[in-house]
Amino acid sequence: MKHRIVVLGAGYAGAFAAGNLARRLSPADTEITVVNAGPDFVERMRLHQLAGGQDLAVRKLADVFAGTGVRLRLARVTALDPERGTVAVTGEDGDGQLGYDTLLYALGSSVARHGVPGVAEHAFDVTGLSSALRLRARLDGLGAGGTVLVVGEGLTGIETATELAESRPDLKVALAARGELGAWLSPKARRHLRRTFDRFGITVHEHTGIEAVEPSWALGADGRSIPADVTVWSAGFAVHPLAAASGLEVSETGQIVADRTMRSVSHPDVYAAGDAVHAIGDNGRPLPMSCASAGFTNMQATAAIIARLTGAEVPTVGLKYHGNHISLGRRDAIFQMVDGDARAKSWFLGGRTAARLKAGVLSGAGFGIAHPTFGMPKRRRRLAAAPVVSGVRAAA
Repeated sequence: MKHRIVVLGAGYAGAFAAGNLARRLSPADTEITVVNAGPDFVERMRLHQLAGGQDLAVRKLADVFAGTGVRLRLARVTALDPERGTVAVTGEDGDGQLGYDTLLYALGSSVARHGVPGVAEHAFDVTGLSSALRLRARLDGLGAGGTVLVVGEGLTGIETATELAESRPDLKVALAARGELGAWLSPKARRHLRRTFDRFGITVHEHTGIEAVEPSWALGADGRSIPADVTVWSAGFAVHPLAAASGLEVSETGQIVADRTMRSVSHPDVYAAGDAVHAIGDNGRPLPMSCASAGFTNMQATAAIIARLTGAEVPTVGLKYHGNHISLGRRDAIFQMVDGDARAKSWFLGGRTAARLKAGVLSGAGFGIAHPTFGMPKRRRRLAAAPVVSGVRAAA
């Protein structure tokens, strides 16, 4: 009986991981299934561009995994039972249940509303394909002079505000920041960021937390009403509650607590990658939710799965965060290097060169997704021993 590997989620972490597993494990011993709610791969790093009016290439997951041996199940995960090794799903084919011997949990994250009144009812976000398209349609319906307020001064907030300001110059764009804009950047990078905001005419409300959102305005913590025909909420991410509900050990954020190899500390046949995992980086701090972290964690998780199944020594993949790459519209960007303690170094790269570098990163990620088994060897590794005996799961 083949060893059943189930990958939950086909975002950056899940899609890359499934490709790596298919590339390196023999199909004679393993069966790999990817479960994803939607039929397309979503370039989450470009969703602010989609919201701003740019059309993105559509990559059908069926085409991505065609010929790889990876099975695709288009369904939404409704329950996980790590004690029995089963995943409950529902989709166009109805309800079903998948059994697994090894599970890779990569369901990612969605917008974190933080319980702020009105966010769920009135705010927009760019954390998913449908939400980005919903924002795009709303912006298209605004007349000249319409007001847009982006809430959140992190990477997503900055990229969204600058993209909308550049692509929709007929609109008035503002950003609400809890602290100082770009406070985590080096002084030179911070000045570059402020010059860019000034060039785009983006109004910045610093030291302004938002405590409520209404259809045409947002309420600041200081009691001020900020005009906003559209409020875009980008004040952080939240993971799906499924992991916590299933009995897996999770952190305060709901992320799966994993060891250095991305293996669940409570259930050894479960691995996690991407935003869903609480992983400690080489600097002793939790990795931030980001595409870079998805890359580190999926490489470590797949390397560990392959090594344990084939009887090899588990390698260690570096978990060092090198910096932040921030798009500032289509022709500008900032690449900020950080030290081992995640503090900004004095050196940064900005302008068109940084923008071209960011475009290269995005294109490379897209190519990797579109060709998940690129460079597949002619001979793939066999399992060290039969992983399943008489239908009973064995620990990986």
